Amino acid sequence: MAYVITDKCLGERYGSCVAVCPVDCIYPGDYKGEEFMVIDPTICITCGACLPECPIGAIVESEDYSPDWAKVNAEQAEGFKANPKVPERAKDDPPRKPGNKLVQ
Repeated sequence: MAYVITDKCLGERYGSCVAVCPVDCIYPGDYKGEEFMVIDPTICITCGACLPECPIGAIVESEDYSPDWAKVNAEQAEGFKANPKVPERAKDDPPRKPGNKLVQ
């Protein structure tokens, strides 16, 4: 089972998860007009490196925890794959969305 980036990432996109991914399976793109990132489930090796890197907890460790967003990740991965990598946003940069909070 692959890790999944959820709706908490919509409009946030910190990008810190990309730097630690050993198989380069995390891609940036726009989803419904907002910045987003996806994990390609066909490449993800479930190593867990990305999970602690997300400052807002937008990544879950199994498709079972967020089946709807797992589907979004799988559907968007191929289209996002060719997009250039994004610069990392500072982990202490406050979330842009009011419902998101920095996790410790």
